[in-house]
Amino acid sequence: MKKITFLLAVTVLFTTVKTNAQDDEALRECTIKYNLFKGDNQSKKYDDAYINWIYLMDNCKDLSVNIYKYGADLVQDIRKDPVLAKRVYEQRLEFFPDDHPAKVHSDYATYLADNNLASEKEVFVILEKAYEISPQEMGVKNIYKYFQGVTDKYKDENPQRVFDTYDDVVESVGEKLDGYATRINELTDSTKVLDAKETRLLKAYQNNSTALGTIEGGLDAIISEIATCERLVPLYKREFEEKKGDAIWLRRAVSRMFNKDCQDDPMFETLAKAYAEATPSPDSYSFYAGILEKNGDVSGAIAMRKKAFDLETDPLKKSRYKLKFAETAKNRGQLSEARSLAREAIRYNPSSGRAYLLIARLYQSSVNNCGGDEFEKRMVYAAALRQAQIAESVDPSMSSVARKYIDSYRSNLPSKKVIFTAGVAPGSSYTIKCWIGETVTVPN
Repeated sequence: MKKITFLLAVTVLFTTVKTNAQDDEALRECTIKYNLFKGDNQSKKYDDAYINWIYLMDNCKDLSVNIYKYGADLVQDIRKDPVLAKRVYEQRLEFFPDDHPAKVHSDYATYLADNNLASEKEVFVILEKAYEISPQEMGVKNIYKYFQGVTDKYKDENPQRVFDTYDDVVESVGEKLDGYATRINELTDSTKVLDAKETRLLKAYQNNSTALGTIEGGLDAIISEIATCERLVPLYKREFEEKKGDAIWLRRAVSRMFNKDCQDDPMFETLAKAYAEATPSPDSYSFYAGILEKNGDVSGAIAMRKKAFDLETDPLKKSRYKLKFAETAKNRGQLSEARSLAREAIRYNPSSGRAYLLIARLYQSSVNNCGGDEFEKRMVYAAALRQAQIAESVDPSMSSVARKYIDSYRSNLPSKKVIFTAGVAPGSSYTIKCWIGETVTVPN
C-alpha cells in the first residue's frame, strides 16, 4: 500500500512539474510574441505585427490589455476587418472587464453603429451599459445618442426617467465644462505667456469645450419637446409628497421649472420653499429669493440673494448666481442693472459666454428705444454683435449658439444706403444713445 501511495505521489509531482514547465514555456512564448508585435506595430510593419497579434489573440488572451488597445487600431484602421474588430472588443471586455469598461462599451457601440454590425436596439443596450458604469467616460456623441434613445423609449410611459437621465447627463457635462473653463481662464490670463505645451493644452481644452457645448445644446433641444409646463406641473404635483424631502429631486425640479419659465405656477413656489427647507444652500436661497420678490418682499429678496452669493466660494458658481440675478433684473425690465450684474458675472468667470450673450440680448431688446431713425436703431445691433463675438471668442462651449446670434445681428446692421442717407462716414466711431451708451464702429 505504501509503495502504491509513493508511486501516486511521484506521478502527481511529475505531472505538476511538467504542467508548470509547459505553463512557463507558454508564457515565455507569449512574451516573445507580444514584444515582437509591439515592436513591429510601432515601426508600422503591420503585416509582421498582424501575424504575432493573431497568435496573442488565440493563445495569450489575458497577457496584456495592450493586445486589444493596439489591436483595435490594427484591424480597424489598417486591415479594416469589422468581424475581427468586433472580436477585439468582446475579448477585451471578457478578459479585462475593469480597464475603463465604460469607454470600451462606448467605443464598441460606435464601431458597431458605424459599420452596421448591430441594430439600433443592440447599440442602445451597449450604450446603456456604458452609461450605468460611468457617463463621464462615454464619447460625446454617444452621450447624445444614449439620451435620444432614453427619450424615445420612455417619454410617454415614464417621463421622469427621461428627466432624471437628462439631469445626470447635463450635470456630468457641466462638471467637465467647469473644469475646462477653469483651465482656459488660467491659460488665457493676460499676464501669462504660454509655452508650446500650454498652447497645445489650451487648444485641446477649447476643442473639448466646444464639443461638449454642442452636445449640451442638443440635449436641451431634445428635452424641450417634452419638458413643457403643461407636462411638468402635474408630474411634480403627483410626486411631491413622496419626494419633498429629497434635496436632489427638489433642486432638479425647481431648476427645470425655472428654466422653462414656469415660475408663475403655484407649484414652483411650493417646490422652491421645500428645497430651501430640505437643504439650506446658496442654490436654494437664490431660488427662494425669487419667491420673496414675487410676493412683494423686494428687500427680503435682495438680502436672500446676497446671502446665497456670500455663502458660495466657487468663482464659477458665483458667476452663475450673478447671471441668474441678471436674468431676474432683465425680466423686471431693469436693463442697465441686468447689464451691471452680467458684467459682475464676467469678473468671476472671464470665459462666461452666457453673460456676454445676455448683454447682447439686452441691447437687442432696446433697438426701438435707443434711436430716432433707422440708422440709429440699426447701430444698436453693432453693439449686440460685438458682445456676441466676444462670447464666441472666450467660451468655446457657447460658440455654436453665439454664431447664430452673430449671423442675426450682422444681417441687421445698417446698409450702405442707410449709412449714406444718415451722412455718417463708414469706419467712424458712433456712440449709441439711451442707457446703452457704448461707442461702436460704423460698418465699413
